[in-house]
Amino acid sequence: MNVLKLKKTTWLWIAAGVAVVAALVWAFSPRPVDVETATVKQGHFEQSIEEDGRTRLKDRYTVSAPVAARVARMVLHEGDSVAAGDVVAVLTPLMSSMVDERSVHEATARLKAAAAGVERASARVARARISLQEAQLEKERTEKLAGEGFLSASKLDAVRLAQSGARRELEVAQAEREMAVQEKAQAAAALQPAAASSNARPLSVRSPVSGVVLRVPQPSEATIAAGAALLDVGDPQQMEVISELLTTDAVQATAGRRVVIERWGGPPVEGVVRRVEPAAFTKVSALGIEEQRVNVLIDVSNPPQAWRSMGDGFRVSVRIVTASVEAAVLAPLGALFPHGKGMAVYRLDGRYARLQAVELGARNNNEAWLRSGLSEGQAVIVYPPATLRDGSRVQVRHP
Repeated sequence: MNVLKLKKTTWLWIAAGVAVVAALVWAFSPRPVDVETATVKQGHFEQSIEEDGRTRLKDRYTVSAPVAARVARMVLHEGDSVAAGDVVAVLTPLMSSMVDERSVHEATARLKAAAAGVERASARVARARISLQEAQLEKERTEKLAGEGFLSASKLDAVRLAQSGARRELEVAQAEREMAVQEKAQAAAALQPAAASSNARPLSVRSPVSGVVLRVPQPSEATIAAGAALLDVGDPQQMEVISELLTTDAVQATAGRRVVIERWGGPPVEGVVRRVEPAAFTKVSALGIEEQRVNVLIDVSNPPQAWRSMGDGFRVSVRIVTASVEAAVLAPLGALFPHGKGMAVYRLDGRYARLQAVELGARNNNEAWLRSGLSEGQAVIVYPPATLRDGSRVQVRHP
């Protein structure tokens, strides 16, 4: 009986000891780390530079008074359409300043200068026509060679773009010639009242180009000096965007880069970087920090119907795409962290976290493009806690 009692007591003590050891092991064993996960996916990746910008007309013309005169009340208002040669203002010459000898000499000199300007503009038109013919011939030769497989498609695209640029240069030269002709007509008209001092006739000022009235500085009748602005005219279908980029970003925004123009009040429109100006300037930010910035000029690629409501001087947001990859392996940016000389993530392996080195291609504000290390469908830990280590037990926390 005593032996049986002793055995029972011994087993009770053994069971109690095992229970205590198990409790200690459980108490001091590491707990699973709560983590959040995301799935690696495959898709389109874009890296871009985002900055504010403003719209402006490519060609803005200020129509000014050729002589000191009295201008009649303006009948045109902002937004009215005008055609090249339309009368936009009527001036009544001031005879006291129109009949003196000095004014006659000055008007004669302006007329000669305007005539020289017409000749110069005509020469530029001729030169632009020759350049367009050369570009057309080069395009035909390149298309023939490309069709026979001797040239790449990129070379053919470059030649076509060159032809388009030559055509635009011809259009600009023709517009400048038309403007020079109108300036000559204005200068010639300035001599008419001086020649007929006894019968001063009203002087009609005409628009040099077709477009829309943008600004009327002096809508009421008034006496104005020679050279005073009468109104601004421009073509709203010839729009560009100017953005002030940090010089470190402007290095990547080379000519030809694709641009997405957003937050102007309508749907996003496409654009392309035309030119990065060669000179930077200093600008003080809202925080009082001096920054070196440079103007980047962007052409709007979409047809005018897509941005009909966009006007001159609108504030916009531009996104200049510096890298674009199709079928890229994408991981959340919050899953990456520095590791050694590169980057790494923690991938989910059942209930354990495994350290995985990755090769980073590029990243934007939300995602990272991985060249190697992970594949589509794998789960990674986002915002890994500081206590997480390779091989740690984890518990996925669901939002």
